[in-house]
Amino acid sequence: MSEVSDQVFTYKKMTLNQCDKIREMDASQYISRAWREVEGKRTLVNIDYLDPDWPNGYDVHHEHLMATIQSEGEAVGAFDESDRLIGFATVNRMNFGEQSTYALLDQLFVSRESRGKGIGTRLFKESIEIAKGFGVDYLFICAGSAEETIAFYRAMGCTDAYERHVGFYESDPRDLQMTFLIKNCESVVDE
Repeated sequence: MSEVSDQVFTYKKMTLNQCDKIREMDASQYISRAWREVEGKRTLVNIDYLDPDWPNGYDVHHEHLMATIQSEGEAVGAFDESDRLIGFATVNRMNFGEQSTYALLDQLFVSRESRGKGIGTRLFKESIEIAKGFGVDYLFICAGSAEETIAFYRAMGCTDAYERHVGFYESDPRDLQMTFLIKNCESVVDE
């Protein structure tokens, strides 16, 4: 990926020396409603919860970002005019799937004050381009169950995964497993 700017934001491939920049981000999120299993059916329920920091802690996300960059995955960051990281996404190769091939959208975060400006959409599109470069059929997402999170991925064109990843389910059965069809997808990033 080449460095690309849109208005005041620059999107570029992240390096190891930029991993600590995620500390600059406000990953907090208020969740009014979330998808839960109720009597065998996915249902939106009120949870009224403020996640004050990184889900599962900062260290988990920092380590995942570093592991992606050190392995065969890729990370793309969104930077403001002062080169402060305001969002990032990571895409990893997966050894999963009997019917199709997948790349994993492992992380996609936008700092709280920068949400609603199209940054998440652009990072998702950059993730699609990375997955296309991997030559896979689908981008696989194991999304948190917050109503806004699922609405975002549905707006991007994601659908429920037909092949389930058992390990992700066992890790958190509340997460929704989704996919985005890459195969035969035209370029989605406006340059």
